[in-house]
Formats: sequence, C-alpha cells, structure tokens
Amino acid sequence: ERIRLRFINSSAMTFFDIRIPKLKMKIVASDGNYVKPVEVDEFRIGVAETYDVIVEPQDNQAYAIFAQSLDRTGYALVHLTQNRDTLAKIPKMDPLPTLEMIDMGMDMSKMNRMNMSGMSNSSGNFTLPDELFKLEREIPITPLEFESGPQMAMKIRKPKYRLNDPGSGLRNNGRKSLTYTDLETIGNTDKDIYPDREIILHLTGNMGRYMWSINGIPYSRAKPLRFNYGERLRITFINDTMMNHPMHLHGLWSDVELGNNRFLRKHTVIVQPGSKVSVRVTVNAKGNWAFHCHLLYHMFDMFRKVVVA
Repeated sequence: ERIRLRFINSSAMTFFDIRIPKLKMKIVASDGNYVKPVEVDEFRIGVAETYDVIVEPQDNQAYAIFAQSLDRTGYALVHLTQNRDTLAKIPKMDPLPTLEMIDMGMDMSKMNRMNMSGMSNSSGNFTLPDELFKLEREIPITPLEFESGPQMAMKIRKPKYRLNDPGSGLRNNGRKSLTYTDLETIGNTDKDIYPDREIILHLTGNMGRYMWSINGIPYSRAKPLRFNYGERLRITFINDTMMNHPMHLHGLWSDVELGNNRFLRKHTVIVQPGSKVSVRVTVNAKGNWAFHCHLLYHMFDMFRKVVVA
C-alpha cells in the first residue's frame, strides 16, 4: 500500500539525516505546501522543517525509518512493519561529516590550482598559503564595540548561492539526497519577476564566545524590521558563520528563489555555512511578527521583531 509519512523536526538544536534503507521516498510536501513529487534515498531536515513523503513497500518485510543526528552521536528509529513482532535491522550510522572548504563557500576550482605544500600542521600550527588570501573577498560588515560581529575567518570568501548542495556528509555516499533545487511548490507562490525592494541580513556570530546576531547586532540592541503591508519583498540571507541556520519568519510565507522564476514556499529556510539564500515575501498580514534562527541557543539574539503596517 501507499503510505504517507510526515516528518517534523521538533528538536531544539539537532539536524537529522533521514533514510529508509531499501525503500525510496517520494517527497510530496515541504512545510505543509505541496511540491512537484521527487524521489530520493535520503534527506536532511533542519530544526522546525517538515517533509511529507510517500513510500510503497514492495516486500513482506520490516523497514527501518532511520534518522541519524548530524553530529552522529545518536539516532531516532521507528519500524515500518505489518507485525509488531517483526522488526527491521538497525542501519549503521554514516561517518561523522566534517566541514570542508566548500562548506565555507570557497571556490574549489581556485583552491585546486593552488600550491598547497605550504599547509603544514606537524607542529600543531596550521599555516595557510598566501594564495588563499588573494581570493576575491567580500567587504566585511564592521560591528560596533558592543556587537557580537562576524567570525574573522569568514572574511576570505564571497558567499555563494548554494541550494543544490545537501550539505557535508551527504555528497558521496551513493544515495540520491534531496536539495532545495529538487523541489518546486505547486501553485500558491506569486510569480513575480521584480520585487519592490530588498533587505540584506547577515547571519553573524562567534563560535568561540558562542554569541549570535543579525548584521552584527544582537536583538537587545536592534531596531525592528519594518515591512510595508501589500509589498513584495526580497530578503537575502548571507551566512557569515560556519553553522547552518534555520531562519523562521512568523505570520508570512517565504518563497525560496530557485532560479528561472521557480519558487519553493516554506516557513523555515536553511541557510548553509558560508552561503547566501534569497526569498520573496508577500507582506499580507498586519501586526508584529517574530523573525529568528530556530536553533534554541541561537534565537535569543539572532532574532528580529518585524512590524507590518
């Protein structure tokens, strides 16, 4: 039979990589909005995201619905079976994914042409080659003295649109992994070519001090973002950190730009490390709304009040 499963990541801080060994999953909805169906072997789900999938078991056996945490310290498991006495074999967890240069937004075509012989850590010190600092760089924002600004190491690259990358750890395992560019919302999105205006939001923080902010300014010091009722707004996120940030806008839908006037309607959008993502927002609900990273220990200051009037 055809079975519809709805996955909801209701964790506080954990991303999960989900698969059902020996069973394909057909993604049919994202954050409650129908999408053109796409068949995958696995998908990564960020905090607060939801995905609906349809599966069709072909064999009289139990299947393991396996959700391993991104840090590979544990997993969630449920058995898809017709008999509670028949359980599936628990899959092995994948190796721990580590951030690579591509996860920092680096142009690997340039990196491959470099002479990497100068990179040495035999003494415990890691020396980067001079060529690295000749890469095209973005002008960094300059926070004030009270602001928890961007990490210094992230200033050596230009952020790139990265919607077709499932993230570190899901690239070379031989499975078809879901990306945002695989999806397109069926109806419900406004097919606009030009938005009325654009707002750029840098996602900033300091891993050493574990402080988070937007545009280098914590929520306690920030002025509200003001949206005009009836406008079509473009919001561009630039992630200046080395962590994924699930950005969640209350009260309004975010239409992720996929290119070629294609959109994916979501309420929570994952912005990968060292990357940028643009969304369109139809401002059609008056009031005060929360706009924040959905990671529990980030949202206290990676947060803005939105006023629609």
